[in-house]
Amino acid sequence: MQLPNCLAVAVFACVLVLSPAQAKNTQDTISKKEAVQLATTKQPGKTLKISLEGDYYVVRILQSDGRIIDVKVHKVTGEVKKD
Repeated sequence: MQLPNCLAVAVFACVLVLSPAQAKNTQDTISKKEAVQLATTKQPGKTLKISLEGDYYVVRILQSDGRIIDVKVHKVTGEVKKD
């Protein structure tokens, strides 16, 4: 009778530990829309494409002079880097 109770307590403890961590990950990431806003603030132009590569959103921007550039935006910190 003791073993099932211990198992139930162990499973419940795991659920409590994992749930906040998973919720934190989704709350701490910025959206694609926010990534585009951050990228175009640093490098103005028309957004052509946005993709996710690892921890970065890659925003492809057409600048007014006709050049196409890729800007990386970190999905957690929002740090913007020109590729």
